[in-house]
Amino acid sequence: MLFTDGCSIFVQQYDDMGNKYSLPPEWAEQSAIQLTWPHGNTDWREYLDDINAVYVEMADAITRHEHLIVATPEPENVLAQLEKRLTESQLAKVTLHKCPTNDTWARDHGFITLTGDGQPRLLDFRFNGWGEKFPADLDNAINRSLYINKVVCGEYENHDDFVLEGGSIESDGRGTVFTTSQCLLAPHRNQPLTRTEIEQRLKEYLCAERIIWIDHGRLEGDDTDGHIDTLVRTAPCDTLLYIRCTDERDSHYGELRLMEEQLKTFKTIDGRPYRLLPLPMPHPVYDGDDRLPATYANFVIINGAVIYPTYGQPDNDAEAARVIGEAFPGRELIGIDSLTVVRQHGSLHCCMMQFPKN
Repeated sequence: MLFTDGCSIFVQQYDDMGNKYSLPPEWAEQSAIQLTWPHGNTDWREYLDDINAVYVEMADAITRHEHLIVATPEPENVLAQLEKRLTESQLAKVTLHKCPTNDTWARDHGFITLTGDGQPRLLDFRFNGWGEKFPADLDNAINRSLYINKVVCGEYENHDDFVLEGGSIESDGRGTVFTTSQCLLAPHRNQPLTRTEIEQRLKEYLCAERIIWIDHGRLEGDDTDGHIDTLVRTAPCDTLLYIRCTDERDSHYGELRLMEEQLKTFKTIDGRPYRLLPLPMPHPVYDGDDRLPATYANFVIINGAVIYPTYGQPDNDAEAARVIGEAFPGRELIGIDSLTVVRQHGSLHCCMMQFPKN
């Protein structure tokens, strides 16, 4: 079955029971966004006030457009922060759910949601701290807690035997899922499964017609082994936004040039080239001697708006906004300073997970 949204065609696949499901693109209408809030027992402890201020700013932007779900062990503390910034009508859109957490990266421990007949399908994959690099047992249990307590509703599907992070996949809404070979084939994810076996599972679980693998591109300081949401993003009208590095002296130049050349070879599901829109590469951002994985690809699409990271670089920040605006015309553009977020090697998209409206 096909249905259209603007110039996008969404492809719904049938599961073994004959039900129609699809992995919608991020720009499809959403029912809510999830944040998992920082606290003093996370890696944010040394600059907790700074990161809390960023999360309040994100919550403000989200609740101007849609509902917000917050997972936190400290709901009273979070509410007190939100009450200082949000209006009563915005606060009415917030659901606070108390549960223990290791960290804050909702994109990677959150549900991956399919839409289809009757109710959403909530896919709960294993989150293991990006290949067992960091503790993740509490974060891996958040989805189950949200479901059991009826914070989110739908058909729960347990995939705890398969590691998959939301930041590692992108859907174009037309039956194609993009991912990176660096991440999905990285150690301590799903060995001893082969690339072919992983691809087959992705197609089955995500109701996808095909998987496109990107074989190049990874940012210094990236703990995720090359999540696609730091490199390449999908947009309506068969558009791919991607990070382009033009400085031959930059350590990323070679890999990102190879990635760009590979993107030029990709074809849509009906055989046409993708429209490619390059995003600028931020000037290097450091924490001491360590380069951080700053990227403009890590933007978040919400109902009626796009929230994009800024890095205190006026020219690059403005060019990133221009390109994102070209890809998503008619949406409000909301820039949020991400210099604090990137200190923990992520950015805005990593912090949020959407629940598409069924």
